[in-house]
Amino acid sequence: MSLIAEDLIPWQVKYGRHFLPWQNRRDPYAVWLSEIMLQQTQVKTVIPYYQRFIEIFPDVENLAQAPVDDVLALWSGLGYYSRARNLHQAAREIIQNYKGIFPQDSEKIQQLPGIGRSTAAAITVFAYGNRAAILDGNVKRVFARYFGIDRYPGEPATLKKLWALAEVSLPENNDSDKIRIYTQALMDLGSMICVRHKPACSQCPLISRCVAYQAGNVAQLPVSKPKKQIPVKETVFMIYRHNHKLLLEKRSDKGIWGGLWCFPEYNMDDIIVNSTKSSMPVKLPRLPHAFTHFKLWIQPCLREVDLETETKADVSENPIVWVEPDKVLELAIPAPVRKLIQQHFIT
Repeated sequence: MSLIAEDLIPWQVKYGRHFLPWQNRRDPYAVWLSEIMLQQTQVKTVIPYYQRFIEIFPDVENLAQAPVDDVLALWSGLGYYSRARNLHQAAREIIQNYKGIFPQDSEKIQQLPGIGRSTAAAITVFAYGNRAAILDGNVKRVFARYFGIDRYPGEPATLKKLWALAEVSLPENNDSDKIRIYTQALMDLGSMICVRHKPACSQCPLISRCVAYQAGNVAQLPVSKPKKQIPVKETVFMIYRHNHKLLLEKRSDKGIWGGLWCFPEYNMDDIIVNSTKSSMPVKLPRLPHAFTHFKLWIQPCLREVDLETETKADVSENPIVWVEPDKVLELAIPAPVRKLIQQHFIT
């Protein structure tokens, strides 16, 4: 057995997580769902979403048959909505191409929408007990510190080296229980102990062999991505209101918040021009929203209209609905829309 596996497996048995809602299940659908939700999202945030999702869509067939709007509505607030669309599309492909049976082969799993190498490995490990290496963000951090990798993990050469280390660090035999425990141990260590800031090194089972700890540079590893100035963008949400109902339009499937219901979006110059025929909209407090690659400042503007048809020439050709504020929260909406509704329209 590799040295890292030798240290991690007994630690996980004694100190690791054992009662997360998706653990101790061999159902590949449940494993797949949890792995997709956990991408770039903390466990405590995922748990209630996972529990609701698995209750409404208990298997791949139910998910495949559901309208994508229902899937997005259940995902609303979890972010990174392409995950939900890919999940739905993958479910349909499993029904169509694999007769509803989740594939066991890692390469076939990777061919499904939204599943990369590490996610496919995690699915095949936990669902089928196959011997496969994972390398998500937490594991990259663990390996960078343990092996003393002093280059940015996102560089192709460094990533290739990390994958090679992930492969050689696997338990040497094909004992499915040990493979599962080891894989869970890596996830637990990265989430609970070897965290990005202020890692609990004194509680780490790898401390005696950790290169970063021995060198005193744990805080410097993994090497951060070379910084670029984050762009700042601005947009206007026009909130049309008529008889206590609000107008939302469904965005196209591609792009930011694809397929979600949102307030019509403009730039400020358009608002000024389009408002000459009636009173100027009322500006509400600006709302910041951070994406991975840029920051967005949203200027909400409230405009009362006498007729629902009054907005026809102002909005795009996308589908629109007039909805009472509390009912808006039941739709597939992005986080900023939810915040605006809760802040200004629900008492």
